[in-house]
Amino acid sequence: MSDFSRLRHCMVDAIARRGVKNARVLEAMRVVPRERFVSEAMAEFAYQDAPLPINEDQTISQPYIVAAMIEAAEVKATDIVLEVGAGSGYAAAVISRIAERVYSIERHETLARAAIKRLEDLEYGNAKIIIGDGTRGLSEHAPFDAIIVAAGAPVIPEALKEQLAIGGRLVIPVGDDQRQRLCKVIRRDATSYEMIELEAVMFVPLIGEHGWAEDGSRAASNHKVGASKKQSLPAMIAEAAENLPDFEDPGFGALFDRFADRRVILLGEASHGTAEFYRARAAITRHLVTRHGFTIIAVEADWPDAAAIDRFIRHRPSDQQQEPPFQRFPSWMWRNVEIRALTEWLHKHNSRIEEMEGRAGFYGLDIYNMSGSIGAVLDYLDRVDPEAARIARERYGCLTPWQKNPATYGRAALSRGYAECEKAVIEQCQMLLRQKLNYAGKDSDAFLDAVQNARLIASAERYYRIMYYGGSESWNLRDTHMFETLQHLLEAKGSHAKAIVWAHNSHIGDARFTDMGAARDELNIGQYCRQSFGDDAALIGFGTHSGTVAAADDWDGDMQVMRVNPSRSDSYERLFHDCGKVRFLLDLSPGKREPLRRLLSRPRLERFIGVIYRPQTELQSHYIQAILADQFDAYVWFDETQAVTPLGPEHHRGMPETYPFGE
Repeated sequence: MSDFSRLRHCMVDAIARRGVKNARVLEAMRVVPRERFVSEAMAEFAYQDAPLPINEDQTISQPYIVAAMIEAAEVKATDIVLEVGAGSGYAAAVISRIAERVYSIERHETLARAAIKRLEDLEYGNAKIIIGDGTRGLSEHAPFDAIIVAAGAPVIPEALKEQLAIGGRLVIPVGDDQRQRLCKVIRRDATSYEMIELEAVMFVPLIGEHGWAEDGSRAASNHKVGASKKQSLPAMIAEAAENLPDFEDPGFGALFDRFADRRVILLGEASHGTAEFYRARAAITRHLVTRHGFTIIAVEADWPDAAAIDRFIRHRPSDQQQEPPFQRFPSWMWRNVEIRALTEWLHKHNSRIEEMEGRAGFYGLDIYNMSGSIGAVLDYLDRVDPEAARIARERYGCLTPWQKNPATYGRAALSRGYAECEKAVIEQCQMLLRQKLNYAGKDSDAFLDAVQNARLIASAERYYRIMYYGGSESWNLRDTHMFETLQHLLEAKGSHAKAIVWAHNSHIGDARFTDMGAARDELNIGQYCRQSFGDDAALIGFGTHSGTVAAADDWDGDMQVMRVNPSRSDSYERLFHDCGKVRFLLDLSPGKREPLRRLLSRPRLERFIGVIYRPQTELQSHYIQAILADQFDAYVWFDETQAVTPLGPEHHRGMPETYPFGE
């Protein structure tokens, strides 16, 4: 079996797990080669359960949605089917493996001709692509047993309903530019129809005589979107934007006082290697710590590494056995001059606070450093309970071969039948929790550190075991672990504790309003915080148009300072760039500037750069569809940004011996 065939079968298995049951639909998905319907550069992504970009600013639909729509349309072997929005031709190809005949209309001539060629090459002779306005249907071939529309309409076009056979089914996304629902219409007789709402979706607009016009107006009724059209969207953004002063100006942090009554404030970043994002979050953090009593700084970093920083800034005893933190890839993400400046400030700030409970702490939420966590648990038990340490070494022995490169554990557990270590690591975590009263009295901070490391090991074991299955499961496990760690911190610090979270926009923006949630069933910390804390959580995103970024071009690669491509013309970032302001805060809170919020609730591309940046494939690698006004409560913009400065071996000169970044 070829690599693409294996991936295709894995994709279909994932679609079945999500609830698609029709055997003919699943079998058709197994035989149609999706890699043939995307560009060569996109072929490696063909079997991700996600929409992918094609020409003319269109997308090839997410495989799950293709399968779900065909299943909802109840396509049978004897059916004549109309598809509106051929795109790449992929959905028509899948339908052709089920139905007697499929006609597919595409308004973009270049897309239609490419789709025709693909179907001819695959010898799918019962599928025909037609260039035209799909909102009018195809009356010369009507009636149709099923009609499937792959674009969002403002209303259900009457022309399509009228071309249904009696008993025919129409499946179509319907809604305005903010929300769409997948609807199913069944023609019961000559004049009556039954409509069923299925699920929330996000599709490109259905352009045509009975859909949307190119300018965003409703072509079907000549009803314009709203009076806000009289003013350009960038001009509306410029009017609402609040200029940001210099980072050291007290007024910078004061602009965020509007969120200071929240229990959790989440500060994002559009990349992991941009200095302005770090400096802005540091300025906001300093203000919230000094003026509003925030004592938890929880970051997208590994717990044992962050614990070394916490010992320094809270003046706790250092762990002489621990290596300097943040040594593994990507070291520059936290080992940089911007973080050093913040840790020095926190160290000085905390020195003026007598009670340990009142000092601001620095904590890691992430899951990766399993080796460091095992060492921390054993070191703690060696000090408080040597017999328990002996038992723990036996339990963790299962993971010993994999500690330096735990990803290999997942590969071995999956493909070579190695015994899983889950039972042992969970037993160890439970043992520590059972001993809470006995151990915590000796040193509550040390106990919290040990327990959280034990939790990390248990989560990491599951994470590395499932990561080779792909899909959303490993992402969801990681973000669930991070959110639960935040919950444990808030619980440990008391009912009045307040937290600041530093993480990527992909983690802190509400996943339900991006393709992460809508297309891939992924969730994240931002979604969890809104669901758990409601209005007590504030989600603040960050973005940029161009500049430089510190990143690698592959995992475990060397850090490079890369030039960031100017943002795409169809992205949120371009809207902010076009407003003409270089740095600002945009408050997106409900009830404020609702006309602007509505326009920023139209799905657009949003850029996400992690520790990996590949400018040459930026569209497919780093952009996803999002609804920004619902994703965030506020947005911080820097039009041009610069890369973070990583720390070198010379940085620790003159620093105290306990300084955590020492070599």
